Amino acid sequence: QVQLVESGGGLVQPGGALRLACAASGSIFHIYTMGWYRQAPGKQRELVAAITTGESTNYADSVKGRFTISRDNAKTTVDLRMDSLKPDDPAAYYCNADIEPLRTMFRRNYWGQGTQVTVSS
Repeated sequence: QVQLVESGGGLVQPGGALRLACAASGSIFHIYTMGWYRQAPGKQRELVAAITTGESTNYADSVKGRFTISRDNAKTTVDLRMDSLKPDDPAAYYCNADIEPLRTMFRRNYWGQGTQVTVSS
């Protein structure tokens, strides 16, 4: 069984920084694109950042220059470094990954349970 587990959310002051981490576990053959999404109350879930196996990255315009996504393929982890946090950034942040489990020969999209980020003075 494949799982994504996030950690690192919390409360930070405006202008502060947080680092989110996500670890994939289970019977995994290959992990393709990994990413972070967020969903604020009353809003749709949106892509924050994504990174391919070859470490090409894609960011939402609202976080470019402030957030950095990285991955460690050996450890099957993806991190999101968030700097200069703004009042618009609070949301539940979700890890996402396209994963091919062992002995399946197909890929499936997985979600973590989410971690809350709060920005407040």
